[in-house]
Amino acid sequence: MKLSIRFAAVASLALGLLASQQVFAQGKGLDEPFRAPYQKSLAGKTVGYIPVAMGFDLTQGWFDGLKKELEPSGMKVVVRDPNWNTNAGAQAFTSLIAEKPAVIVIHNPDVQTYAKLIKKAEDEGIYVVQINMRSAQASTAFVGADWVDIGERNTEAVATACKGKSNKIAIVQGAPTAATSAYTLKGVENVLAKHPELKVVSNQAADWDAAKAKALTQTVLKQHPDLCGIVGFWDGMDIGTAAAIKEAGLTGKVFLATSGGGEQKGSCDLVKSGAFDLDQSYDVPTQASNMAAMIKWLVQGGVKPGAAKQNIYTTLIPISKDNASKDGTCWKLSTTK
Repeated sequence: MKLSIRFAAVASLALGLLASQQVFAQGKGLDEPFRAPYQKSLAGKTVGYIPVAMGFDLTQGWFDGLKKELEPSGMKVVVRDPNWNTNAGAQAFTSLIAEKPAVIVIHNPDVQTYAKLIKKAEDEGIYVVQINMRSAQASTAFVGADWVDIGERNTEAVATACKGKSNKIAIVQGAPTAATSAYTLKGVENVLAKHPELKVVSNQAADWDAAKAKALTQTVLKQHPDLCGIVGFWDGMDIGTAAAIKEAGLTGKVFLATSGGGEQKGSCDLVKSGAFDLDQSYDVPTQASNMAAMIKWLVQGGVKPGAAKQNIYTTLIPISKDNASKDGTCWKLSTTK
């Protein structure tokens, strides 16, 4: 009986292959059976996007990348820009939930503001994808940097640069209520525990503001002109940190390690100029592509919003003078649209 069933299966496969060969021999194509269901599942679906603000490389790059990947499939990407206002962001999130998009991509300003709204959205059947900055409330997917790893890498680089020097270092955080700052700080602390010779003379928050970062750094450098290194938490903010170092005539003497999206002007050009010594790039175009792939997979069905809690940590690209001038190390915002 088993042999008969096996023979029948083999015979059926052989006949199928023979039929396919005959079709190709006649110059006829075969309709791809999964294409139409894929197109139908994506067409007409809306993806809402709420960044902390538009107008800078990270958020614009993610938006452009989502549009590039999703709109050719018939999806629509809409943005709601709260412009750094958390209340406006919460209102935009609430309005989007009422509009019932298939997916909402959220860039959390802190760990609490959108927590209840994330749960509400997924309870109502809307997938939520968090990008780079987490909420205390997990969602179906998170795409972003491994901030603990960034903190560890940058602090190790500062420790190496400080060998034989004062071993005095400073930390310039972002917003202390943001998960990004808390996780990066944990990475810093992990390395400090292994390097008792390092002395943290300043650990302050600049709230992602370049002007605040500059003012904080100016004060620290006046108090500690022998400072040997600074761990910054975002290159968009650390433009101010670098400016303070330059004004003090200490460029090349105070090692500045930071992180960012890897955009040409905001990263590679500043490393080449000496403003930054090391910039850990989490590569915004790749993050956008990862988000788009996750969104395409989710909206094809099969996973209930909130049932899964998946993470995609993007691969880091350390940018230093060794590779800052090489093509492909950074991306250009002008080419993303």
